[in-house]
Amino acid sequence: MADLLIRNATLYDGTGAPGVRADIAVKDGRIAAIGKSGAPAKETIDADGLALMPGIIDNHTHYDAQLTWDPWATPSPALGVTTAIIGNCGFTIAPCKPRDRELVMQNLTQVEGMGIETLRAGIKWDFESFPEYMDQLEKRGTALNIAAFVGHSSIRTFVMGEDAPRRAATADEIAQMRAIVVEAMEVGAVGFATSTSPAHNGHGGLPMPSRLAEEVELRALVTSLKESGRGVFMLTKGGQSTPAFLESLAAESGRPVVVAALLHNPTNPSVVFDELDAISAANARGRTMMGAISCCPLSFDFTLESPYPIESLAAWKPAFALKGEARKAKVADPAFRQTIRDELSRPAQVRNFNGEWDKVQVVETFRPEHAKYEQRTIAELATETGRDPLDFFFDLALAEDLRTVFVALTLNSDEEAVGRLIRHPYSLISLSDAGAHLTFFNDAGFGLHLLGHWVRTKGELTLPQAIHRLTGQTARLFGIRDRGTLAVGNAADLLLFDPQTVDRGPKERVRDLPAGGARLTTRAVGVHGVWVNGVRIADERGLRATGSLPGRLLRDFAA
Repeated sequence: MADLLIRNATLYDGTGAPGVRADIAVKDGRIAAIGKSGAPAKETIDADGLALMPGIIDNHTHYDAQLTWDPWATPSPALGVTTAIIGNCGFTIAPCKPRDRELVMQNLTQVEGMGIETLRAGIKWDFESFPEYMDQLEKRGTALNIAAFVGHSSIRTFVMGEDAPRRAATADEIAQMRAIVVEAMEVGAVGFATSTSPAHNGHGGLPMPSRLAEEVELRALVTSLKESGRGVFMLTKGGQSTPAFLESLAAESGRPVVVAALLHNPTNPSVVFDELDAISAANARGRTMMGAISCCPLSFDFTLESPYPIESLAAWKPAFALKGEARKAKVADPAFRQTIRDELSRPAQVRNFNGEWDKVQVVETFRPEHAKYEQRTIAELATETGRDPLDFFFDLALAEDLRTVFVALTLNSDEEAVGRLIRHPYSLISLSDAGAHLTFFNDAGFGLHLLGHWVRTKGELTLPQAIHRLTGQTARLFGIRDRGTLAVGNAADLLLFDPQTVDRGPKERVRDLPAGGARLTTRAVGVHGVWVNGVRIADERGLRATGSLPGRLLRDFAA
């Protein structure tokens, strides 16, 4: 007898093939049969009118810290995700020596928008090495299947301590780092991740440690993947990480390279397509490279206490480490403001903020006389008051002790361009950042947004194509065995949804983090069921947080 029988669903198997109306039976956490079935089951669901697909594989998350206190990895399970890959950009919490814990948390607070009090109260530091971290995850259990990158910034900090964000590594330090990567691959890491992006800064305005790596260091660590014969190299790139250099790493390591974050910048619109053309050419030469793109507009809620969108500006650096009155004095300085104007007047390949004041809106004010500004753009408010937009923006924040909440639509705001990115054969639909930017940013529902907005509303992909991009394509690239497709014998990671309504809902602010921390989240729309290894973890009402944690820590990947 089957444990579960889902009848009369339209099955999309994750390969890109058209949907077929059929039944699917599940036993012992795996798909036991596909086709018309009259066999009995312990539970039967009539899915007439609904679609059934493999669960979404979210290949770009930052749940590394959250999983130590929240094994449910909320909100992802309710949003159709059944497998999450953590450790992207190299921003991990393992390996980590006790002496470096505060530094690692401070870095995450800065680069990933995680509250320091939440991290201090939440992280369970029952590990030091990467193997010990993996063992802790496995012992505690997870609702989702988890695959973990070993991360460059953590490795660098483990070996170099406080010098990690300040200098190049010695030959001996590089050898130690390489040994850590090799060890991580032996215990089941999915690959090695790093960042050279100038937008990635840590505590005190210093670069995240991986940004200090010279070419000899990065090459040594990436090519160590060749020893294991498997694994993916993931990089969030800066200007020095040219396509030619990355292709050389793919050639020397023999491993796939995922290049992030390829986002459309309206002030320099051709750059992202040039990058994808270079990736296409590399594939034509036999290298496996993919460009990580987002199907969502990149928007950030932020304050000038934590101004993530503008922190990538070089002109902001003098204010970076300042707090309270010192930061307010700097923001009030006309000369400082002029350096920001000057930088914004120059085009850049990719930066999180481009001075498009018509795309910056006031969300929440704290003085009654300013309530009239809410839900209006800085551009229109500046015009109305006869002010320079930058001055209006800074002066409003200063009048409210830097607490004013703004939202900026920064990148991926041109839907025609984003449609081109989504259709590109070497783009990887990615970059949810789930688990990061908890207070000001949430794209954990990216998969539902793809199925709703880009399939049903815009018609940029067919439903079978979109499902393949969220499931089978990602599983194959990362070597994830027995998942990503609906086939007899595969793990029963399933998403049951209504294709006529599926989408993500509006953002909601909740306070459910350790130490009372707040975050933004979204609810699923049109989702009727999510199963991980045959266990239902969500339904149309949302998460079913029972005592069962059916996820697996994935350690065995295909070459």
